[in-house]
Amino acid sequence: MSRNKTKGTSTNLRFTKVNAALGVGGIAVLTVGYWLLAQGSITAAPVMLVLGYVVLLPMAIIR
Repeated sequence: MSRNKTKGTSTNLRFTKVNAALGVGGIAVLTVGYWLLAQGSITAAPVMLVLGYVVLLPMAIIR
């Protein structure tokens, strides 16, 4: 009996340059989004914040 329940799959997480680029891009987009929010932008700021939190940062973790 084998103790490895995930037969044939690797459980190692790899952090690549793509992950780093997506993470840095996500942080940059969030920074710009919060700056726009402080400036009073009610259209571009929420779009940037949603893009950063819902798209870029999760992609940096998943990919």
